[in-house]
Amino acid sequence: MTDTQVLATAQQLGSRALSWLHACYKGGYGRLEDSTIIDLSEPNDVYKPLCEAAMASSLVLRNGVAGPQDVRFAREMLDVAWSQLREGDLLYERQLRHVTVTDPLETYAHFARIGYRHAALEELLESLGRLRAVHAVEIPGSRLLAMANARRIIGLSPRPDWPALAAGTWLGALPEPWTVAWTTAYQSTHTVFHLTDWGARPGDLPEPMRDYLNDWLPVWLDIWLEIGQWDLVGELLIVDACIGEPATGRSGWEALAAAQRADGLVPRDTEPIQDDPESAIRVHEHTAVVAVVAATVMLSRALGGSPAAVA
Repeated sequence: MTDTQVLATAQQLGSRALSWLHACYKGGYGRLEDSTIIDLSEPNDVYKPLCEAAMASSLVLRNGVAGPQDVRFAREMLDVAWSQLREGDLLYERQLRHVTVTDPLETYAHFARIGYRHAALEELLESLGRLRAVHAVEIPGSRLLAMANARRIIGLSPRPDWPALAAGTWLGALPEPWTVAWTTAYQSTHTVFHLTDWGARPGDLPEPMRDYLNDWLPVWLDIWLEIGQWDLVGELLIVDACIGEPATGRSGWEALAAAQRADGLVPRDTEPIQDDPESAIRVHEHTAVVAVVAATVMLSRALGGSPAAVA
């Protein structure tokens, strides 16, 4: 059982982070240039953060455990993102021009789960999924899982071999836990996210992986808590919320909440926060997204939220 203090901390953390993100995007952050369709030189500038904010918003709406204000904020942010993506036309045109990139598929899934559909894009994705060229691209195992989960959410064929995909990841090898590094830790978190569809399908995580994480997740969390890597701390808390009964206790939630500013910004790490609001958003937007998702999945698991719930 998750104790009530952890739930209260998680709820406040996520709600404040969502409020900060909402203020950023309603204030004009996340405006895309027309060249975003074909210009791949700076995908992390605005396009990727916009897609991440849409992902967090869709999970708030899916899980059905947020209060009325948070539901409104999530819906408004999703609407902003969908508008910036020109109701899916940008994703369609980007995928049409770059047949082997995966971000249109992965991004579209978060809209599709809430009912924002684009028939032409779905037809294109279904067609591209049959190309040898697409399947021949060398992609890390956690990214293959991301694509498979996106196709599952949208309802595209074919059905993947989930055990084989899981076994092909770093986490699937059950590696010596002391070999974990910053990169493999992030890969492991995303392996769990996509296997469980962000906590909606905890039973789909192979039992050996679950046992391994129950043993070593608290240790890994302590490592990144000690050095103040708040973004990765948040991702590890999402994993804890996805795998079943929590293994890490209060410390991660309390530390992340203590690092959060009064305005809702959650710092990426212990580096000083820039006074310039645009810089602060660019650097710390992802950690706010992580905090929203961590709190949403934690509360959904504890309170019995429905993965199908859309407000």
